Amino acid sequence: MRIVVHGHPALRTPSVPVGEITQEIRDFAQELLRSLRESEVPGVGLAAPQIGVDIRMIALMTVDEKHRSRPGALPGEVVLESQMPLVLINPEIVDASTETSTAEEGCLSLPGVEGHVTRPTTVTLHATMLDGQEITAECGGLLARCLQHEIDHLDGKLFYDRLSPEEQKKADPQMKKLSKQEAAIRRLLGEEGRK
Repeated sequence: MRIVVHGHPALRTPSVPVGEITQEIRDFAQELLRSLRESEVPGVGLAAPQIGVDIRMIALMTVDEKHRSRPGALPGEVVLESQMPLVLINPEIVDASTETSTAEEGCLSLPGVEGHVTRPTTVTLHATMLDGQEITAECGGLLARCLQHEIDHLDGKLFYDRLSPEEQKKADPQMKKLSKQEAAIRRLLGEEGRK
């Protein structure tokens, strides 16, 4: 499955919750993980809409097997990072700190676009694992930022929407270029008129 870029309607469509975790959902989860691992540019997260499927599912890989949780990691980070790469179903932020931090972000669906985004420093996540287990986990650091970025995708939002007007203006030529490229690819693949 290809990673779609700005201009694809799936990136601006709020995703529907996953109901029952069927074999089809498990197979799709593996496709999502494969797409993240095999992306041309290294990524730390990927949401289902980024491969054109509007369901509430994300894949995360903020650490690899050699680099587990950072010193001072919150308990939720330790648990989740020990299982990475992993897929979360119907993830939602149920609480967020009032403390914020600003960092540069990029996105596999917005190649060539970067900018500074301010987000809560820590969040509390509620999600379902592929085995059906529900989890609630407090997370900080890169994982908290990645969760917020990917859940934005599930809500039809891009990090571009959170940039300052100045950074949006700077990114606009690349955004227009991506939109034209995506339209051309959709025509070639016969995807016009479909999500």
